[in-house]
Amino acid sequence: QVQLVESGGGSVQAGGSLRLSCAASGRIFSINAMGWYRQAPGKQRELVAIIISGGSTNYADSVKGRFTISRDNAKNAVYLQMDNLKPEDTALYYCYVRGKPNSVWYDYWGQGTQITVSS
Repeated sequence: QVQLVESGGGSVQAGGSLRLSCAASGRIFSINAMGWYRQAPGKQRELVAIIISGGSTNYADSVKGRFTISRDNAKNAVYLQMDNLKPEDTALYYCYVRGKPNSVWYDYWGQGTQITVSS
């Protein structure tokens, strides 16, 4: 059983910063990708940022230059530094991991952490 534990959500004024953390625990011996998705009310879940094995990253256009994703392979953890936050960043943020507990790759999701940015 693999679990993703998220932390770091909260409320902040526009222009402020927050840092999200997510750690994967349980029986997982290989991770291919770790990242963050978000879902605002009435909208579909969308990719925010992702980092794959080897270190390459991909960001949504809306967060490029403001958000930075990083990964600690030794801790099976992923982080999202969010700077210059805007009201449109308000959403439920989900940690995502693509990992292999056996011979098959699986997609794992965190429970979600709320980010609210006020103007």
